[in-house]
Formats: sequence, structure tokens, C-alpha cells
Amino acid sequence: MISVDEAVERITRAFAPLPSERVPLESAAGRVLAADVTGRFDHPPAPMSAMDGYAVRASDAQRGATLAVIGDAPAGRPFAGSLEQGQAVRIFTGGVVPNGADAVVIQEDTLSIDGGVIVREAPSAGENIRRQGLDFRSGETLLQRGRRLTARDLALLAAADFADAEVTRKPCVALFATGDELSRPGAPRKGGGIVASSIYAIGSLVRSWGGDSRDLGILPDRPEAFATLPETTRGADLVITLGGASVGEHDLVQSALGPHGFVLDFWKIAMRPGKPLIFGRLRETPLMGFPGNPVSAMVCAILFLVPALCAMLGTPYSAPVAKARLASSLKANGKRQDYIRAKLSTRDGALFAEPFTLQDSSMQKVFAAADGLIVRAVDAPAVNAGDPVDVLLLDRF
Repeated sequence: MISVDEAVERITRAFAPLPSERVPLESAAGRVLAADVTGRFDHPPAPMSAMDGYAVRASDAQRGATLAVIGDAPAGRPFAGSLEQGQAVRIFTGGVVPNGADAVVIQEDTLSIDGGVIVREAPSAGENIRRQGLDFRSGETLLQRGRRLTARDLALLAAADFADAEVTRKPCVALFATGDELSRPGAPRKGGGIVASSIYAIGSLVRSWGGDSRDLGILPDRPEAFATLPETTRGADLVITLGGASVGEHDLVQSALGPHGFVLDFWKIAMRPGKPLIFGRLRETPLMGFPGNPVSAMVCAILFLVPALCAMLGTPYSAPVAKARLASSLKANGKRQDYIRAKLSTRDGALFAEPFTLQDSSMQKVFAAADGLIVRAVDAPAVNAGDPVDVLLLDRF
């Protein structure tokens, strides 16, 4: 068995960033930038008023001064002339500050009279003016390669006059489950069988982390059923099998795929749940073989699939781990790194983790109720209530 850290390193090493493509802004949310974005012009492109009021020369606009209003400057219609001594221009938020003006006195600090305005509070030079390039400058890096685009990023790109974005192509992940006992939700259940669930969880995780999932269905426990997989998975960037990864007579992934070009990199990781994970290549395509137990499969996806997707997308990945205090004691750990489902709560400003009593890898209700996974290192000693522990935060996935 290898360690979790070694498994992550060997898996991510097998992937490189995928090619880029251009997509319209309305389709770019959640996509990963494939190249830096730099400003094409100054923003704002000229000095702009931050308030409704009057553009003035600060040296003229002393308290009690009366200034002649010679025009107006609403947003989108700049005043064509220049401001001279003793003059003002009516201006509105977003209006271009006229030549000669160096301040804006806000409307509330003035008194309008016929043909002019009386200043009631004197502005300082530069007051209420957004200088040219205040937001960003031409040639400035606005967003860096590897960034997952948010709604705020799209607003910035639009403001910088980008109608589209160069993003990394979505990784295509082909999924299939194995097992004679499996049926689809809503379909008749087989005698002694169970409903396939992992394929829905893993597919959802792939999509939420920026990939496209391809559901190839459920394969029976017969070697000949695997013969067409090299063809049906053609074009995928990663193949994931669910089930058939252990050592039973019906665990066929390695033996059934071997004659069709599968080459093993490693098998078995010193972890619980999720020990019998397979990683290798099906001809040219990386393949992960997840355990059949749904909780084991989901933990493996969180630990290994997400970093692989990030490697393909060219975005940095760091496991979302928080420090918490243990709400109840835990015994010493054994020779496998343990991931214990826990409920999180905050008490007096501190984060606490309460392990669930039952941790069987088939128990999906417990996993659905969990907020985090307490990470116990190999041979970790017993810990008591109140002791610090590392918790992998599930809401980040």
C-alpha cells in the first residue's frame, strides 16, 4: 500500500493542462482562465464624477462663492468646452469632468440660483473625482491564468470590454459502475440487489469542479462486458470505474481490462475508507478504479479526483482543511490514514468536530449529514475531547 500523499502526487503527475477554447462571457462562470487577461484601456477612461453636483475649480469654490453655470455634463455626454475662473458645470455621477475643473462640489452643498450656483461647503482639490485609470490601467494584469471565474470576474471582464474569455477546455470524465446487484433509481430492484448511487455523486462532483461527466451505465460482472470500453471511452480525459476494485472473484476491473490495454500504476492506498483504489491507464487514457461502497467512492473522489481535475484545468489545488477541537474522544489510529465523518459546530467562537458513532462505508445517511472528515494520520495516538484535529471541509466540494 502507498500513502495518500504519494497517491495524490502520482495521480496529479499523470495530467497536464488541457487545450484552451474561447467562450462567451455568459457561458464563462465557473470556467478556468487559460491565459492572463490584461487591460486594453484605462478605466475609467477619463476623470469621472463620483457624485451629482457641480464641476468646479477648487480655488474658486470657496464657501459662499457664487459661480456661473455654463453647461452640464451628464454621463455619456461630456461638456465640450473648458472651465474658466468663476465658472461651474452641472455634472452627474459618471459624467466626464470638464477640462479646467479639479473638484466636484456635491449637490447637497450648493444652492442653485438663476444662471448660477452658490457654494455652501468648499471642496478640496480632487474631491468627488474618480481619476483616469483608478480601477485599472491599460496593460495591467486584471485576472491571472488558472483562476476559476466568478460573477465578479465576469463583471470585470465586461467592464474591460471583453465579450468572451479564453478558458481551459472542460475535462471529459467517463463513468461506469460494475456489479450484477446494481439497478438504476426507479428501476425494478434485483433480488438481493441495491440501487446504484455513486455514479450520481461522482458525476455531480465532476460537473461542480469544472468537468463534463459521461455516464456509461452499469456493467455486469462478466469479463466480456469490458471488451468495448477502450472504444466507448474514446475521447475521454479520464475513465472512472465504480466497484470491482477489490480482490473478490467478481472484482473484475484489472483482470477484465488487462487484455484490452490496461496498465496498472498502483493499487491500494493506506487509507480508510477507500483502500482498494486502482490507478493506471486504459491505453492512453488515465483510469481510476474506485471502490464500490458509495462512501468510499466519494471520499476517494474528494481526495484524488478533485486534484486530478485541477491538474487538467491548470488551476492550483489545496485541500480545504480547517483546525477544530474534538467534541468527543477517539482511540489510537492504525496503519491506514482515517477519514472520520463528523458534524461541525461553533461554540464560543471555536470550531468543534463531533465524530458520528457509526462509520461504516456503506452508510450514506451519515455521510450526507456530515460537515467534515476528521483526518487521522497513520499510527496517530488517542485524542481526547478538546484536543485539536484537522478537518477536511465537505462544503467546499
